[in-house]
Amino acid sequence: MQRKFTLPVVGVSIIAAITFAALWFRNQNQVHQLTIATGSREGEYYAFAQALATVVERHQPQIRISVAETEGSRQNLELLDRQQVQLAIVQSDTPSNPDARAVAYLFPEVFHLVARAESGIQSVNQLRGRRVAIMPRGSGSYALFWALAEHYNLREADFTPVSLSPEQAYTALRQNQVDALFRVMALGNRSMRELLNETRAQLVPIDQVESLRLSLPYLEATTIPKGTYDGATPVPPVDLPVVGVRAVLITHANANADVIQQITRTLYEFRNELVALYPRAATVRLPESRENLGLPLHPGAQAFYDQDRPIFLVEYAEPIGLLISVSVLVASGLWQFRLWLEGRQKNRADTYNLEILALIEQIQTAATTQDLEAIRVKLFDILREVVVDLDNDRISPESFQSFTLPWEVAITTLRHREMMMLNPWTTATPMNAPATPQS
Repeated sequence: MQRKFTLPVVGVSIIAAITFAALWFRNQNQVHQLTIATGSREGEYYAFAQALATVVERHQPQIRISVAETEGSRQNLELLDRQQVQLAIVQSDTPSNPDARAVAYLFPEVFHLVARAESGIQSVNQLRGRRVAIMPRGSGSYALFWALAEHYNLREADFTPVSLSPEQAYTALRQNQVDALFRVMALGNRSMRELLNETRAQLVPIDQVESLRLSLPYLEATTIPKGTYDGATPVPPVDLPVVGVRAVLITHANANADVIQQITRTLYEFRNELVALYPRAATVRLPESRENLGLPLHPGAQAFYDQDRPIFLVEYAEPIGLLISVSVLVASGLWQFRLWLEGRQKNRADTYNLEILALIEQIQTAATTQDLEAIRVKLFDILREVVVDLDNDRISPESFQSFTLPWEVAITTLRHREMMMLNPWTTATPMNAPATPQS
């Protein structure tokens, strides 16, 4: 009988062990294929994504990232929402969907408003009546341009917007087909450098960032440093105040947490390799504690950011130590108060007990029943006081119990003494008295 049960149990155990081993082996050797949505092939997002894919595969061979060219941030979010891609790069101002999760802050992107030298445009407000090349609809640059125009009270009827791809916009400016172009991009973009060096076009300052932030809080004040696009001339000739936003790497809420954690780890721990492939990755930074990235963090990214955070007891050691010290002092004070109160209660109970002993002595020497009645009155007065003190916590229940014994002895002695006075004939006959004669 025992063998009949043993063999199936052993068989099930072996099958379970093999299953778990197979699952572990599959997980260890599974290759995760991901796609990241970026922007135009000539843009910064695409270049950064290629560098990230290369470094991730170098250090995490089980993760392969394909780079997808798109029209920009809005399309990236749509693709992510439909789960046609697992990663995306968007501008921090892009309206997100509920399933989007942040992974990391990337490089800052700066507003570039470029005007032909002959146009005389020196401020955003001077775009009135001009032809302005803007990026394609759906791109982050497109949305930000109209937010900027609204701030300066520029309506579409006040100028001629021309929606073009970046390459078409540069060509149009070179051929004097537009007076200005607007694009949001990382500093030092090669195409922008070539445009500014081949023409006499000028960068236009945008210096109302604080008022812009009233309606667009995700914007940040920044500058295009002197000589960014040409150190010899230089271009720009001075530090130019402009407005910037951050590029953010995002993923879908149901993305594999372990995979996202490894991608986040690669982004920060192997940043030097990223910088070698994409220099602007040097500006990638860890988010500050409790910093709002505009989206909830993905659990995988959160796990990486929290790995070096001190445990709760270490992080809050000082306030916890203070709390413990105060607690010890309070507890010690309460304990001392309790001892004092118990001592006070015991002293009060001892006083009552001494009074009872004195009354017992008076009972023994009482000469009349009137004296005994006066003692009885005192005994019940004392009992009344003790009960009141017990209710008011002036004596403890233990002290009350120790009081009741002498009080009962006193009242019993008083009754016995009273009976002796009222019936003296009940006194016991002495042992040496003569025996009563028998009839």
